[in-house]
Amino acid sequence: MPREPSPRTKRVGPMTDDQKRALSKVPAVTLGFWVIKILATTLGETGGDTVTMTLEWGYLAGTALFAVLLIGLVIAQILSKRFYSVLYWATIIASTTFGTTMADFADRSLGIGYTGGTALLLACLAVVLGLWYASEGTVSVDTVSTPRIEAFYWGAITFSQTLGTALGDWLADSGSLGYEGGALVFAGALALVIALYYRTSVSRVALFWAAFILTRPLGATVGDFLDKPVASGGLNLSRPLASTVLAAVIVALVVLLPQRPGRHPGQEAATS
Repeated sequence: MPREPSPRTKRVGPMTDDQKRALSKVPAVTLGFWVIKILATTLGETGGDTVTMTLEWGYLAGTALFAVLLIGLVIAQILSKRFYSVLYWATIIASTTFGTTMADFADRSLGIGYTGGTALLLACLAVVLGLWYASEGTVSVDTVSTPRIEAFYWGAITFSQTLGTALGDWLADSGSLGYEGGALVFAGALALVIALYYRTSVSRVALFWAAFILTRPLGATVGDFLDKPVASGGLNLSRPLASTVLAAVIVALVVLLPQRPGRHPGQEAATS
């Protein structure tokens, strides 16, 4: 009498197209992903400064504007039935631009300073990741497959973007390193994360979030270096022009680089 296959070896039928789409709402984490992410964070800095400083909206109005855009895009992302690269990266750019104006509002308008703003945002990010872990047992982006997990994901993304802005400003200004020095520090920290990824068995989930957070202050310091006055250590380039060029490069990369959805662990199990 033939034995029943064990749960580990039992095969199941291939997933339907609807199931695959439901499990693929975020892109695969590739080199192209990180290149676009860094450019998006730089655009978030120059774009946020364009609205709040060049157009003189101020931090509160700018934060409100980008908050509305971000909420709308996050809702569209959650309601979508599959991965759309343009929608995903538009949401990332909205989160990084909101992060710029929100961090500036907290640091400057509320008067809590760079150190206080960084500490507050770090606590908020820790709370979101803690709630996500308590709910799902993991904070891996490979598990983003339901509206609840997507809400945790975008909450963590937004707080990490805002934290990165405050951290970049804190190191560049309070640390007296300047924008170039700050960019070098964060580039070095990213290099360390890459070394840990390839040379050690440190949690890949922890390394992902470390890299995601660090790319934000790297982009923020580069953006500040581009558009801040020469007297403040910047190049004093036109913020609208810099933002337009960065946006054009991001669009080109999204179109030219492969933008495949990430694979949920359930996909591999279902197709093995």
